Amino acid sequence: MTETAGSPQANRALILTPMTLADVEFVAEIEQRSFSAPWSAGTCRHELEHNGRSVYWVLRPAQPQRDAHMSPIFAYGGYWLLDHEAHIMTIATHPECRRQQLGEWMLLEMLARARASGVQQATLEVRASNRAAISLYNKTGFVEVGLRKRYYRDNNEDALLLTLFKLDSETVWQPLHQRLVELQRLPLTVAHPSLDRPPQ
Repeated sequence: MTETAGSPQANRALILTPMTLADVEFVAEIEQRSFSAPWSAGTCRHELEHNGRSVYWVLRPAQPQRDAHMSPIFAYGGYWLLDHEAHIMTIATHPECRRQQLGEWMLLEMLARARASGVQQATLEVRASNRAAISLYNKTGFVEVGLRKRYYRDNNEDALLLTLFKLDSETVWQPLHQRLVELQRLPLTVAHPSLDRPPQ
């Protein structure tokens, strides 16, 4: 599912590829820098090796990184396939790559691929205080359908349960597809993100 150099994605000098075990340490670093209760490298590895329902993706440079101090991952995300539902488990952008709309791009790319797999709706949990994420999900068409009290173990914060219905409908998908095409064509202005520490 790798995009080729002739596709609109190449205009941003990034490609979307399946996450591999070689990506785990870089993804785990972004987790540490993005979340108060981050997944460990072991959790990421387990998802890839032992969870048959999991599907994970990364946005990486179209040209391989040559500098060991630079991260090869700009953003990542993943979901579980549950019959005709995609439950989005995680999505994050490298801290140095934010405000480039990469999170929105990653979300729409995942929805496109989930839809191609026969998914009819997407669900996720989000912290009740995470207004930026909630705004993005609402913009994408997710609606609040429930509340999970004290869902997050690090601070007992509530989670909002959001659902995007009728993802398989052309009426729902067409404006999302158009937005995805727009994002694919935007210029990328961020420099290559750095690592906290080079890999050993």
